[in-house]
Amino acid sequence: MKLGHLLLLSLVSASVAEACNIPVFRYALERWRPDECEVVVFYQGGLSDPQEALLAESLPRSLTPRKDSSAASADPSDADSSVADSSVADSSVAGASAARLVRVDVNSARGSYADLWAKLSSDSKPTLPHVVVRSSIGTTRIVDAWHGPLDAVQTWDVFESPARKEISRRLLAGDSVVWVVIASSDESRNKKLLQMLEQNLDELENEIQLPDGIGLPGSELYSEIPLLVKFSVKEIRRDDPNETFLVDLFSNLRPRAVSEDQPLVVPVFGRGRALEVIPADELSPGLMRDLLGFLSGACSCQVKEQNPGFDLLFSVDWNRELFGEGFEPPPAKTIGDRGGPQLLTIPPGR
Repeated sequence: MKLGHLLLLSLVSASVAEACNIPVFRYALERWRPDECEVVVFYQGGLSDPQEALLAESLPRSLTPRKDSSAASADPSDADSSVADSSVADSSVAGASAARLVRVDVNSARGSYADLWAKLSSDSKPTLPHVVVRSSIGTTRIVDAWHGPLDAVQTWDVFESPARKEISRRLLAGDSVVWVVIASSDESRNKKLLQMLEQNLDELENEIQLPDGIGLPGSELYSEIPLLVKFSVKEIRRDDPNETFLVDLFSNLRPRAVSEDQPLVVPVFGRGRALEVIPADELSPGLMRDLLGFLSGACSCQVKEQNPGFDLLFSVDWNRELFGEGFEPPPAKTIGDRGGPQLLTIPPGR
């Protein structure tokens, strides 16, 4: 089945919850918190003070585990199951990507972490301490987005990069969707793709209409960012040393297209959510219209987990950038929400 058909089935299946007139891209920006990633640190015996300092320095502040968590240094071998005790960044306050930091001593690793270390060891000879960054793709798939020695975390731009800074700047300035292009070595293919994107995006900006009823009860906007139908393109060269993490992540998800030297296209919206990684040969004006029609249409499914896509790592304090200090919008719905009655505390005089 073609990629476009798979995406359309996902989009259709997502439109089953109660209606909301806010466009999907804006609802995602204001309401959907980024998914948690897992940072696994494999070591032997323990980490030295310089290594501990390097680890803390490598994690952006928004991803650094809370210092008051006694579980921060817990090892999986001490746990009752194969899932390690860990600490979680306080994304409920920061509004940024959340990270579980898991420390694993290779001498006593077990369960899924033992399997992961065995795979790494069979594929190569990893240097300890070794870091693996794992991301969620949808609700059922975990991918090892990056791995390497601890001292390479900073140089490989795992948590931030110039492209991600530019993408977040555009999203926070009002761009509805940023179309990220991972260029191939074939310049004629790249040029043809960029021309097709620019021509069709210009047309779609004028064609797409936002839903009626924005601002009515149940469809309120909470940030002052302008609500626009605006699409832009951000090209990343495949050999850009500053974008190795993103290039490898997208390439690993589409190995066949990469082997054919195809450019890759990734529509990014909300708080850095990638809708899909699309090989250039599968992208068409019709598919672009369908995808942007969904993202610009009423957010009929407010449950994030039922929507297609996956979150990229951004060291951005989204809540602060969107709303300023001390304010958060109502939470988005999750799969656990059943829509039943809720008790609300009403301040006096209101």
